[in-house]
Amino acid sequence: MKYKQWQVASPCPEGQLALERAGYPPLLAGLLAARGVSGLEEARRLLTPESEVIPDPMLLRDMDRAAARVKLALERGERIAVYGDYDVDGITSTCLLTQFLTARGGGVVPYIPSRLGEGYGLNQEALHILSGRGVSLIITVDCGITAVEETVLARSMGIDVVITDHHACKEELPPAAAVVDPHRPDCPYPFKGLAGVGVALMLALAVAGPEERRAVFYEFCDLAAVGTVADVMPMTGANRPIVSLGLKRLDPPRRLGFSSLIRCAGLEDKPVNSVSVGYTLAPRINASGRMGRAEVAVELFLTKDPARADALAAELCELNRERQGIEGDIFQECVQHLEEAPQRDAIVLAGDQWHQGVVGIVASRLAEKYACPCFMICLDHGMGKGSCRSWGEINLFALLSSCEGLLENFGGHALAAGFTVREENIPALAQALRRAVAERRGGRELPSVLDVDLAVDPKYLTVEAVEALDLLEPCGTGNPRPVFLLRGAQVHTMSQVGRGRHLKLRLESRGVSLDAIFFSSQGEELGLYPGCRADAVFYPQINDFRGARSVQLQIVDLRLAPSRAQLERAIYEKYSRGEDLTQEEARFLLPSRRDFVGLYRWLERQSTASAVVEDTPARIARAVSRATRRQEVPVRTLLCLEVMEERGLIDLNRRTDRIQITLRQVEHKVDLEASGIIRRLRRILENDL
Repeated sequence: MKYKQWQVASPCPEGQLALERAGYPPLLAGLLAARGVSGLEEARRLLTPESEVIPDPMLLRDMDRAAARVKLALERGERIAVYGDYDVDGITSTCLLTQFLTARGGGVVPYIPSRLGEGYGLNQEALHILSGRGVSLIITVDCGITAVEETVLARSMGIDVVITDHHACKEELPPAAAVVDPHRPDCPYPFKGLAGVGVALMLALAVAGPEERRAVFYEFCDLAAVGTVADVMPMTGANRPIVSLGLKRLDPPRRLGFSSLIRCAGLEDKPVNSVSVGYTLAPRINASGRMGRAEVAVELFLTKDPARADALAAELCELNRERQGIEGDIFQECVQHLEEAPQRDAIVLAGDQWHQGVVGIVASRLAEKYACPCFMICLDHGMGKGSCRSWGEINLFALLSSCEGLLENFGGHALAAGFTVREENIPALAQALRRAVAERRGGRELPSVLDVDLAVDPKYLTVEAVEALDLLEPCGTGNPRPVFLLRGAQVHTMSQVGRGRHLKLRLESRGVSLDAIFFSSQGEELGLYPGCRADAVFYPQINDFRGARSVQLQIVDLRLAPSRAQLERAIYEKYSRGEDLTQEEARFLLPSRRDFVGLYRWLERQSTASAVVEDTPARIARAVSRATRRQEVPVRTLLCLEVMEERGLIDLNRRTDRIQITLRQVEHKVDLEASGIIRRLRRILENDL
């Protein structure tokens, strides 16, 4: 198991029924009801993201000033630099504004600093380079919100700066001509989840004006969609129509660069959705920045030459393969180190031979493996550049803020951030970070919880039902990809594929056979064997092989299934602790009149031979089952005995795993329905009606 706990939601029966009556397939209806969507209008809004209204871009603080300054630059024929970040969000932002402004006659210089040579954000060297090129206006995209000193320097050089960003703000804002960031404390924009490319798109819409906004939106929503998905922004609010319409513009692609990249990545005949963008396209675009070659991706999306686009797309794919190899080597090195010298609360590692462009991915993998935040630091001549990834809802920006005195600089989000630290300060920083994480978790382990939408009956896992789940697109934070639980499936066959890295399974459940793949997993490590039963949490997907379409399960987590006796015992222990029971659990425990009659008559027969009946609950249940020819359910037998004790029919003496039962002489009728135990179970069932 990758996760210590699976948190499985339960659908509202009334809500699910209403959705099914409205024509939604049972699988989709159950999913929506489990997520709290039961009203038909709420479901319609969720499943038609294009209907979501995008707030007026002029609601963003300083957008009026930003648009006015950009318009002035276009009127004057000024040289404009679009200064971005080297990740997918920054690259798509840069290309979006470069194309938009160029189409309006602007003289535009796209500029993305080298990750390896310059690092993140505005820097003095870049300012001197751009000044030498005659730039008088710099528009930052996906960066700049913390560039106070750099903005002051730019002004002294006669360069105005318009900042567009979406990262968390510090107390002091740069003294720019305009600072547009939805996270500004004084920004009234109602949706705070825009990606950097989303903010760039809002600037383009503001410059275009109301009459042209619709056309500009449709022209650039493909770039905005890719950047938003890649930056793992919430798929709620304004991001839903941006990504939804943008994905449609990618299938088929209207932009030459995307067409070449999709073809090179092997997605030409496959649907383009949030998953294929996030896991196939985005890593290839990102690889250019990670490997210090962001200009390759920028040129790909700006070129109008088909042959050049194909060559650039191939180069991105090759850079991604190179990135994967380097990343794997660093990850294994870090795992070996941590096995020899484990770290608590937070992982802080530093190395002078690591590739700076991939340590963020390694940090993410280590955070998941060891269930704690991870900080990776690349050392270079006494200075360390760090990338960090969160775990367990630890806010990294707040964490780094608490250690600000030990850092040269920092910025980012709650879940991912970057920082610069002097090498001599790393031990103190590591101590401070671990102490801060320990304080925030309050002595408890950071949660390793997997949220599961729904436990499903395999008969509902049809091709048509899984295809209907596409209506939920775009998926992401706030509207996650559907994840389901299949209980007690039998492992029919299993094998290692992909050079032994991945586990391929054939599962059977209730007469339904399903293929499954569990990436980066080993069957032996999980304790699996042919014939065993397992609980599987999975993403459903369609496998299209040689024209034959079938449902395939992409396993998220897997564990050996408990036996029926273990499941039944768990329900009884839950009841015994006084925890809330589900309707199904209460119905399972509630004894029938026949259960009571059969048990009492068996006790009467046993009492003729011995005044006291002594045995384990399991053996008693088995004996009663044989005598009455009814199903053997030990915990229900035990509950019957507790009710009979409560109502004065028997005396119970519990001895570890054995119980002693003595029949009492009762001269009057006993109303078992008056039992507090029975009433409690009845109330649960009545409340759920």
